[in-house]
Amino acid sequence: MVRYARVPDNATKSCKTRGSSLRVHFKNTFETATAIRGMHLRKATRYLKDVIAKKQIVPFRRYSGGVGRKAQAKNHNAPGSQGRWPKKSAEILLQLLKNAESNADVKNLNTDALVIEHIQVNQAPKMRRRTYRA
Repeated sequence: MVRYARVPDNATKSCKTRGSSLRVHFKNTFETATAIRGMHLRKATRYLKDVIAKKQIVPFRRYSGGVGRKAQAKNHNAPGSQGRWPKKSAEILLQLLKNAESNADVKNLNTDALVIEHIQVNQAPKMRRRTYRA
């Protein structure tokens, strides 16, 4: 049995999903997850699809070193107008949201009223790389 970082207040009115050791950049995924925290499921899905299409940007607030400034970031009041369009992170989070929606369907919850209340990103273990030679 897996252990979640947070236990929901009412388990019958909530659904969960998780991904572990995903091959995506931690910092990009952290900023993308922070951007969709508190959104409704439909709005978050639309937002992530717009990020993939570069119609909306993910503001980089914490891990902003070396991130370029973009005009779209001004709409999100990002510090220094810094932001990116992390495509791979957005696709992974879209898959997780789709899984959460399916879990809600199984529990007979109203999928239109789902809100992302808690989202957490942890670093995956480092993959070992080595060049073998004589």
